[in-house]
Amino acid sequence: MNELLANLDWVEIGQASIDTLTMLALALGFTVLLGLPLGVLLYLTGKKQMHEKPGFYRFASAVVNMLRSLPFIILLIVMIPLTTLLTGTSLGVAGAIPPLVAGCTPFFARLVETALREVDRGLVEATQSMGASTWQIIWHTLLPEARTGLIAAITVTAIVLVDYTAMAGVIGGGGLGDLAIRFGYQRFQTDVMVVTVALLILLVQALQMSGDRLVIRYSRR
Repeated sequence: MNELLANLDWVEIGQASIDTLTMLALALGFTVLLGLPLGVLLYLTGKKQMHEKPGFYRFASAVVNMLRSLPFIILLIVMIPLTTLLTGTSLGVAGAIPPLVAGCTPFFARLVETALREVDRGLVEATQSMGASTWQIIWHTLLPEARTGLIAAITVTAIVLVDYTAMAGVIGGGGLGDLAIRFGYQRFQTDVMVVTVALLILLVQALQMSGDRLVIRYSRR
């Protein structure tokens, strides 16, 4: 076992791990930034909500469902021209961010909408009866009351992003996925494959445990 691990390039594995964490942090940040308002918009314009707009909701919902159903590996390839236009490259960490965000934003937005639907309508109606604006209802009632659901949504999205960052290695996206494909698969270095898979599993476990702890902490308040 020691001889097997001794053959690994730990510097390269360390850099790949940093690249994966960088992609995860940046993509998750942009996904939340874009997906949260989109999820709120879907909630507000849905059936029997404050700003019900059936036509707009059906259109937005259809677009979200279409993007969610598109396999990520296909999205990676389809977005190469746009990714190159936005970042100047389709490779490495920078080249992976746009497709990661495009692939996860609709998914996260739907989770946000679901979390907001779990909020007691009586609280929303009570806030409305006191003359609160839509923004005040969102900021002071909906988001605080849906906090645990939103934390769970972010946790699930982060785990999906870990999966997607590994898949981005197919087109040279960098990170542990790229390392596993170039060395573990193409060069038949089983030791590299085993280590990268183990690191990805540990990352997912860490994300899930952190998310669960936050949900428990805020659900007690």
